[in-house]
Amino acid sequence: MKLVSYTLPETPHAPRVGFVVSENQFVDVETACGRFLPDVSGPFDIHRLIEAGPELWDRLRDIEAMLAHGAGASLPRADLSTIRFLPAVPRPSKICCLALNNSANSERIVKGPRHPAVFTKPWTALVGHGEPVRLKLQYGRVHPEPELAVVIGKLARDIDASQAYDHVFGYTIHNDLTSPTMRDEDSFHYRAIHPAAEGEGIRYVDSHVSYSGRYKGSDTFSPLGPWIVTRDEIADPHALDIACDVRDERFASDNTANLFHKLPEVLAFVSSYMTLVPGDVVSLGTALASGGKPGRAVQNADLNKMGGPVSVTVAGIGTLSNPVQRV
Repeated sequence: MKLVSYTLPETPHAPRVGFVVSENQFVDVETACGRFLPDVSGPFDIHRLIEAGPELWDRLRDIEAMLAHGAGASLPRADLSTIRFLPAVPRPSKICCLALNNSANSERIVKGPRHPAVFTKPWTALVGHGEPVRLKLQYGRVHPEPELAVVIGKLARDIDASQAYDHVFGYTIHNDLTSPTMRDEDSFHYRAIHPAAEGEGIRYVDSHVSYSGRYKGSDTFSPLGPWIVTRDEIADPHALDIACDVRDERFASDNTANLFHKLPEVLAFVSSYMTLVPGDVVSLGTALASGGKPGRAVQNADLNKMGGPVSVTVAGIGTLSNPVQRV
C-alpha cells in the first residue's frame, strides 16, 4: 500500500489518510472502509492506522487490491494536487537518525565508532511534501541530506536483528536538512572533567563535542514523505537508487546498498537503548555518492543561497519535493 497523510482546505485541522491509487489520485481510507469494512469506524489518521496493527493492515491491503482491480468504482477518487500533504508520519514520538552511515565515503571518517551512531530530531522539525522549508539568514549554510526512512509498526525493545523486519510498517523519504554554520557555532573544544586515573581527585581531558539541537532540529529541517510505502511493497530496502536535486541540478546519485549499517543491525542497536513505538521514524543515513558534476556533493547545495525546490527521489517510493522560503 501507498498511504498518504493529508488535510483538505475546508478541514485544515483534521488529518486524514488515503490510498494512493495512481500517480495523481487517491481514495480516502475512511470512505473506503465505510464501503467495504462497515465494522471499522473512523476517523482515521496514519497514527491510528499504524497502531491498529496487522489485522487491520491486512484488511486495508485487501481493499487496495480491490480498488486496483476496479471495485468501488463509485468511490470518489480525488486528485493529489487538491490536498495539503502532511509529513508521512505527522507526530512520531521520535525521529532517530544515523550519522555518517555511508560506506561510499568511509575514508572521510578519521575516528569513529564501529556501531551505528544515532541522534534524534523533534517532530516539530517535520514538514510534508510540497510544504516550504523555511530558512532564516542566521542559519547560514543549509544543505540537504537524502535518506531512506523506516516507519516502525510494532513496539521494539531489545530486539534481535533477525526480528527487525517484523517491526517495520513501511518506508518513506527523509530529507535530513543540516546547517554546518550552526554546527560550528554549537561546537565546543573544552577540557572535560574526568576522575583521576588513580585515587581521589579529577583530571582534565581535551575534548571536542557538538550538539545537534539547532543544526539538525530547527523547524522544517525534516521534510518527510510524500507517503508511506508498506513493507510488503519493498523487497529489499538495500537495493534502492536514491537521488537529490536542487533547482533541477543533481547533487547526489547513490544506492541504499552503500549504507554501512543495514536496517536489521540498526533497529537492533537503537532498540537496545531506546524503545521504538509504532509511528517512530528511523532514518538510515545520507546518500553521499556524487551526482551531476564530478566531485559535487550535497554539501555544495547551500539552500539559503540557492533556494529551491529541493527534491529527493527513492526508487519504489517516489519523490519528496519542497520549495525553499527565506523568512
